[in-house]
Amino acid sequence: MQKTILNLLVSFLKIGFFTFGGGYAMLPMIERETVEKYGWITEQELLDIFAISQVTPGVIAVNAATYIGYKIAKFWGSFFATLGVLLPSFVVICVIAAFLMDFMEIKWVAYAFEGIRVCVILLMVFSIIKLAKIEKKTWMFYVILVASFIAATFTGFNVIFILLIAAAVGVAYACLKRKYGVK
Repeated sequence: MQKTILNLLVSFLKIGFFTFGGGYAMLPMIERETVEKYGWITEQELLDIFAISQVTPGVIAVNAATYIGYKIAKFWGSFFATLGVLLPSFVVICVIAAFLMDFMEIKWVAYAFEGIRVCVILLMVFSIIKLAKIEKKTWMFYVILVASFIAATFTGFNVIFILLIAAAVGVAYACLKRKYGVK
């Protein structure tokens, strides 16, 4: 059990340290570590964890680390997985805060962040495509997808509200399917 907890800590330290761009950019690395490398969870379980992580308060990567850690090693697993994903950001922010003004004036640092932003967008697109491949696609999947995209892109709706409405529509659809025995 201690080795598993240590592996959780090291895995999420790597995820936290080597991923730029926030929670969504971490998704491919979380998948690589938890599904492909260690086999702690399945792709479907990871998809479910990502969905739950999005609708619960907090950062998606922290929520996912907490859920995955708990599934693998209960309290201590969730503690060390969460610590692992948070610690690198905390250290980097402390260091940057100490030198912020000097740091931002360096031209190559500004150029590096421009390049990093492009890569983060690509990582997010890759994650979306990969997760969409394993999701069961029904006509309701496409309705929710298109409606959410239109609402997020062309209106001023807060993405949180779009997410909550999409979740409610999905739950209502599942309940109606179950009630009427539709497959």
